[in-house]
Amino acid sequence: MTKTPSLNPLTKIQTFKEGEGDHEQPLSPMARLFHESGANVYIIAIFGMKTFINVDVFKADLLVNMTKNNPRLSSLQVEKQNGSMRWIPTHLNIDNHVVVPDLDTNMESSDKFIEDYVSNLSKSRIDNSQPLWDVHILNTKTSSTQGTCVFRFHHSLGDGISLINLLLACSRKVSDPEALPTLPGNKVSSHRIRVARFRSLFMVLWNTIVSLLMVLLTALFLRDTDTPLKRSPFENRPRRFVLRSVSLGDIKMTVNDVIVGVVQSGLYRYLNRRYGGGENNNKVPKNIRLRANIAFNLRASTQVDVSVLSPSCASSFDTRHGRWGNKVACVLLPFNIRPMKDPLEHVRDVKTMMQRKKASFEGFCVSFLIKLFIKLFGIKLAAKILKKIESRTTLWFSNMPGPQEEISLFKHEVAFLAPSCYGQSTALLIHVVSYFDKLTFVISVDEEIIPDPQNLCDDLQQSFELIKTSVNISCQMRLELAKEKGP
Repeated sequence: MTKTPSLNPLTKIQTFKEGEGDHEQPLSPMARLFHESGANVYIIAIFGMKTFINVDVFKADLLVNMTKNNPRLSSLQVEKQNGSMRWIPTHLNIDNHVVVPDLDTNMESSDKFIEDYVSNLSKSRIDNSQPLWDVHILNTKTSSTQGTCVFRFHHSLGDGISLINLLLACSRKVSDPEALPTLPGNKVSSHRIRVARFRSLFMVLWNTIVSLLMVLLTALFLRDTDTPLKRSPFENRPRRFVLRSVSLGDIKMTVNDVIVGVVQSGLYRYLNRRYGGGENNNKVPKNIRLRANIAFNLRASTQVDVSVLSPSCASSFDTRHGRWGNKVACVLLPFNIRPMKDPLEHVRDVKTMMQRKKASFEGFCVSFLIKLFIKLFGIKLAAKILKKIESRTTLWFSNMPGPQEEISLFKHEVAFLAPSCYGQSTALLIHVVSYFDKLTFVISVDEEIIPDPQNLCDDLQQSFELIKTSVNISCQMRLELAKEKGP
């Protein structure tokens, strides 16, 4: 099997003399935080293509679109003599950022090769002597694609929402090559509306206080239960990335509630098996504390509005418009790991908890406190506190709606898209993304702790099918009852 090309390890960021470089801008506190030990995180975005990838066409469109939409992709991150870090524009050599390895046409399994290739990427870092991103083009046919491209961004360039939407801003509808994709989040965030409509300001304040108290206790001593999904934190451990797509079909319920319910149900199924239980035999210990760090979007819009992209305002997106950069905070979501007779109990259970989270200012307060802590005590101490919180929880979870129709990226039709991360110390990350009529679960694991990620995918898929069937049956029964009652 052809080996993944080796990449230079992360080296000390080059120090320039004060005053060198034009149009320098400081890194935001959150961007600076991602250069600290234990927070050196990379975002991976895997795009499966329906056609063989024309490298010359791909590179030409990549250079024009990516750098136009986000100048950070053609800037160095430079540490000054006073310890601060700044963005410094540089000449972008696209050949340094596009990797096209020679592949063995007689490989035994191209699907396994792609999986191994992406896993090997998690063992490496991008050299800070160039802008911190690259893309790997793998022209080999798999069971579902004709080619695969893997984008990799250092998290200091932006959060998952901004970077995935940066790529979507470079895409077009297959049905209309001149039209941008339809993103379901391109409207005012409903978070503030939900808060405003909540029963009383007192309840909003109460939910916020309770949530922040749990964050504080976690930073001090509160740990999740040790389970087969949790381990002591280790840095720079390689990851294994596995995918599983399911058909959305006709779900007559809020998709977000269904997805979180599926994850809770799938985690129970997986743990029950690891503890030696079966379908009707619960072996999971009682009162397990299992929490997820969930990325909470702080933007006024739930997604970047790709329709307003223009070169004239791209350079100010990070500060004035807030569309790019790191504009998320993490909130803690507890999962109820226990058997439930009705699959919809998982959905109802997490819906109640999610409503409490949405009817609070936990995300905004956490973001404010992080920035205040950095200002008062410095980046390094803030990074240590955040690492403690991460190490005392079980997993990271993210759910992001994607295009509602099929798209082409740089003139290549997309079969699926799958975002994930590496660099965190938790053994498990679950990202869920919708695309057209499908939902893809992207699992990132530390194989030494979770050696069977495909089994977890099976559990998530089975939970999804059971909950989807129950949702549709429940809705159908309500419709029939409504007809019987008449107008």
